[in-house]
Amino acid sequence: MKKRTPISAFNIPIEKIKSGYYSDDYFLRTAEILNKDNNHPRILMQVFQREHIVLCGVDEAIAIIKTCSFNPENITIHALHDGDEVAPWETLMTIEGDLADFAHLETVYLGILARQSRIATNVRRAVEAANGKQVLFFSARYDSYLTQEQDGYAALIGGITSFSTDANAAAAGVEGLGTIPHALIATYGGDTVAATTAFDKYIDQSVSRIALVDFDNDCVNTALAVARKLGAKLQGVRLDTSNNMVDKTIQTQMGIFPPTGVCKELVAAVRKALDDEGFGYVKIIVSGGFDAAKIAEFEKLEVPVDTYAIGSSFFDGNINFTADIVLRNGIDCAKAGRKYLPNSRLELVE
Repeated sequence: MKKRTPISAFNIPIEKIKSGYYSDDYFLRTAEILNKDNNHPRILMQVFQREHIVLCGVDEAIAIIKTCSFNPENITIHALHDGDEVAPWETLMTIEGDLADFAHLETVYLGILARQSRIATNVRRAVEAANGKQVLFFSARYDSYLTQEQDGYAALIGGITSFSTDANAAAAGVEGLGTIPHALIATYGGDTVAATTAFDKYIDQSVSRIALVDFDNDCVNTALAVARKLGAKLQGVRLDTSNNMVDKTIQTQMGIFPPTGVCKELVAAVRKALDDEGFGYVKIIVSGGFDAAKIAEFEKLEVPVDTYAIGSSFFDGNINFTADIVLRNGIDCAKAGRKYLPNSRLELVE
């Protein structure tokens, strides 16, 4: 049996949530009406969505319900698990009880499910496309810092264990990783070799020496220059050419393939140049514009990439979750077009 994340693992602003601070107002008014009218049937709320996804956020949604509802001892939850593959319209969670006790939570738990499932799904598809090669979660800069721990958890559920910030990495129990940004190179006057040499001099030897080699839009020659300087200490080079740029090496080959960004021809040219000078041990990391589809294409073409670093595409798309009341005191009461859809995969939440 799968284990759930304990409630204590979540940093939940209980009083704010219970007060309705994060809730759509019509849910607050619903609870007010039910309480004032003394209308307290036992209902069954059914949660679903409409795509093939990797489910994530269920454990946090459960924690929210158990800590922020009123009379939680009277609420029964059945649910799937974080990491489960879920089909369109499949019931992924049911909540039974007095709606007045948890109406104010619908906005909150649906939002948690939507965000975390979107990230977990995008991550898993990228990891699957990478055929066992390392995929890095370099997405922190594309959203609020307040979401980093949740986002990192979703990425872990999706299959990634390497992150750019400590907050992203918290759920995995590791530290963030990363080496050289363009900003460091710029402060050395655009001299990638000087910046990489300084990194090697001052940063702990346990940190991988990965050189960023696209600053001058000349990845082949920059990679070779750094490799000649650092020798065996250089573990990898990262190609991050903008999708608006064509690397100098590729400019002479233009005409029969899309030349911009980190294209397969650029990766192959860097690999060949390093191999020809005896730097076959230097790994190639690519970043900039990668998603599951581009990774799958690179893998199909056997492009010599060792690691994929992905940023904004992990936030692409939307997964919309819906909660419907389908039973009232055990009797069907769903709105037109909806019905009670029992799911034998659901487990009782203790």
